[in-house]
Amino acid sequence: MKFVRTCVPPCFKAFQWTFLSIFAMVGVTVIVGSTQIASAQQATSSKFRPTQRTALADVDARSKEILAVNQSIWEFAEVGLQENKSAALLVSKLKQEGFTVKTGVADMPTAFVASYGSGKPVIGILAEYDALPGMSQKVSPVRESFAAGKPGHACGHSGLGSGALGAALAVKTAMQKHKLKGTIRLYGTPAEETVIGKVYMTLAGVFKDLDVCLHWHPSTRNGAWSGSSKALVSVKFTFDGTAAHAAGSPESGRSALDGVELMNVGVNYMREHVKEDARFHYVITDGGGAPNVVPPHATVWYFIRADKHQDVESYFKWINDIARGAALMSRTKLSVKIDTDCHELVVNTPLSELIHKNLVAVGAPTFTEAEQAYARRLQQPLIAQFDTKFPLAIDESIQRLTDSSKPSKGSTDVGDISWFVPTGGLRTSCLVAKSPGHSWQNVSCIGSTIGQKGILYGAKVLAVTALDLLENPEERAAARADWKQRTKERKYTTLIPKGQKPPVKIR
Repeated sequence: MKFVRTCVPPCFKAFQWTFLSIFAMVGVTVIVGSTQIASAQQATSSKFRPTQRTALADVDARSKEILAVNQSIWEFAEVGLQENKSAALLVSKLKQEGFTVKTGVADMPTAFVASYGSGKPVIGILAEYDALPGMSQKVSPVRESFAAGKPGHACGHSGLGSGALGAALAVKTAMQKHKLKGTIRLYGTPAEETVIGKVYMTLAGVFKDLDVCLHWHPSTRNGAWSGSSKALVSVKFTFDGTAAHAAGSPESGRSALDGVELMNVGVNYMREHVKEDARFHYVITDGGGAPNVVPPHATVWYFIRADKHQDVESYFKWINDIARGAALMSRTKLSVKIDTDCHELVVNTPLSELIHKNLVAVGAPTFTEAEQAYARRLQQPLIAQFDTKFPLAIDESIQRLTDSSKPSKGSTDVGDISWFVPTGGLRTSCLVAKSPGHSWQNVSCIGSTIGQKGILYGAKVLAVTALDLLENPEERAAARADWKQRTKERKYTTLIPKGQKPPVKIR
């Protein structure tokens, strides 16, 4: 079984249907994902106001354009802070549609803010577009790199950025046609995978005049975002020693790698004495050049996570003490560089309820037998390796809404925005049911017709929700009241040194 893309290069568009007819005659399975619109979704049009029907029709009308953007960003596959082509493509599309765009915001070349309309209310939608290193994968049910050793969209951010674009353009079309007051903004936020972009944009004040902020993410299921996330500090510990011949004169050397290894041992002993929600991960980014040279320089990169930012601050101090002890033991010098510091997400019940209502009203997409079979093939390696059971190939249901502040195991820099602005989000099924995060299966899915359907669903729900918030003051008031209640005892602090600019690159 093979999948044939319908987002073909311009030079082949004239031949698209000829190719599809030929493939069908020879028995190759053809899925026209970009033109499939579930009849159940069309039947929901009566549930929406004229402005929302305009937006839904606009997403349908420009679906090929939205999916072509996903395809391009999927192929660019650029890591955080280096998403030059991806950001430029989104900016170009927005400018063509009459948005005013400011680029290079918060001292990040790939960050932008695009606005349409004027005055209050101001509704923001977040776009991400960074890929993960080493995760290149073709749209294939087996592990097969698209470009060996290169990045890939294992978190689905190609679809996230294109879906957010589609939503913003649809809202703009509705505002223009129905003469709505207010402002719609699309925020281009780089480097989400290393929780950098939105943190520095928050510190720069670019979200401060928002009334509400909306976000979405490709997922293994459909649902409103009703839970929190983990706070995280990303920090690099560098040890400097003295080089020497490791055999001829080791007594003359002081190993920076010893400092790193002693620190890691200390942190691993620390794990026994922290709360269960704590997570410490590290990679050695520089451990020396050759075994016969005492390493004069070594760096270890840590993510320190917990459910509450105050716990992250406490663990960070403890790990700093361990690092200083390792430097004393190895007779090396220590330097510490914080790249970013992100906060847990502040949930918002009224926004979650509104988003859930719209998820149901729009109606989740359904998937063909061929798409289900493709998903089953993607699951096979996971079954073999982990003896995992997969009741579903693709989850077509909409998750029941629960009012819960229980954090997820992951982190997102959306959290920092939510400390200053009422923030609500959603996820849609773009990926194989219960597939691991950051897996090659996810890269394959977000570039396939499975991902395409979830992208368009996300764009529609974001668009109608943004219009609810633009048009209904009571919805905005309810979201703000809930946000004020949840943040009244919280004080935003950051471990990032005052005035520090974002990294130029993360690796």
